[in-house]
Amino acid sequence: MLSDTARPVIEATLPVVAAHLDEITPKFYARMFAARPELLDGIFSRANQRNGTQQKALAGSIASFASHLIEHPDTLPEKVLIRIAHKHTSLGIVEEQYPIVYEHLFAAIVDVLGEAVTEEVAAAWTEVYWLMADALIKIEKGLYAQQANDQAWSPWRVAAKEPAGRGSVTFRLEPADATPATVARPGQYVSVRVRLADGLRQCRQYSLSEDAASTTTRVFTTKLDEGGEVSPFLHHGVQVGDVVELSNPYGDIELDTSDAPLVLATAGIGCTPSASVLQTLAAEASERQVLVLHAERTEGDWALKEQMRESLTALPNADFALWLEDTTDASAELAPRPGFMDLAAVDLPADAKVYLCGPLPFMKAVRSQAIAAGIPATDIHYEVFGPDLWLAA
Repeated sequence: MLSDTARPVIEATLPVVAAHLDEITPKFYARMFAARPELLDGIFSRANQRNGTQQKALAGSIASFASHLIEHPDTLPEKVLIRIAHKHTSLGIVEEQYPIVYEHLFAAIVDVLGEAVTEEVAAAWTEVYWLMADALIKIEKGLYAQQANDQAWSPWRVAAKEPAGRGSVTFRLEPADATPATVARPGQYVSVRVRLADGLRQCRQYSLSEDAASTTTRVFTTKLDEGGEVSPFLHHGVQVGDVVELSNPYGDIELDTSDAPLVLATAGIGCTPSASVLQTLAAEASERQVLVLHAERTEGDWALKEQMRESLTALPNADFALWLEDTTDASAELAPRPGFMDLAAVDLPADAKVYLCGPLPFMKAVRSQAIAAGIPATDIHYEVFGPDLWLAA
């Protein structure tokens, strides 16, 4: 934990550093990519650099970690660190890259804060950085050791490419070599790495939407994002028979295995991890009480509708509610509710375990509604696609 020397310095300077992180992080990335352009090849996302989400996520994680050290001096923010570590390992990040980040991050801090970064201040924030880095390195080594192989990436061949709702496609892949595959947990994701037309490799994380435990197939479903680089390439450029690279499965979502009621609240393509969870529960003939809540713009936009409905039919104690922004031409049998998801309209079990996935504003709103309904914050979990902006929000 923080030394007695560093603690008062961090307490005094955290407000200033936090206030300038939105200036520091863009300078950090610009410096690092200028010095180490290879890091944009298969690790960092150009799309997330352009739209600023990566910078905001980094700023949020630094501020959150430093604040935790001050407010909870005897602990580390394990949940935050584990979430970051899973994302890092899905990209193949290794211990040797942490000094590179340190060098350019601290150069950016000095560039922005100037003479305010005294020797004492630099030493204190260096301590914070390496506390965080060492904790992540330890977790990441453990995650790598749990895999069935020691490869960051392995080739998988596209066996099928199927439409899955308006603007969404399901990819079914099979191993393209003999690399042993890890059994995934429902709700986990893989990173998909593709080589774009300009020769640069780019990655994106996609939840496994079906057959998570299979070692002979990987299934993920993507929503076309024209502002990104990977999903347009997958949708328009990748065909059956093509080979892409996949990481091992990662993701810190741990489905509660007690008999407590389960609530899956999703929006848009955020339904993909829930679809995997539902399929697993159906295959186990689970009698658990499950409440599935989903929100879409229209019924036609709902990816994996048939898969999810089939799983729900096989679960004797499952209930379902659907919200549509536009109910025109919606199926009457789905009994869609107009507008946005409203938990006040459903009977939430007080002892439920709640899992959220969807756009950040949706998850923040539904989390607040769940807490207002009496669900403890510790029983509410979430999954974010892309950089985790919850801490920066």
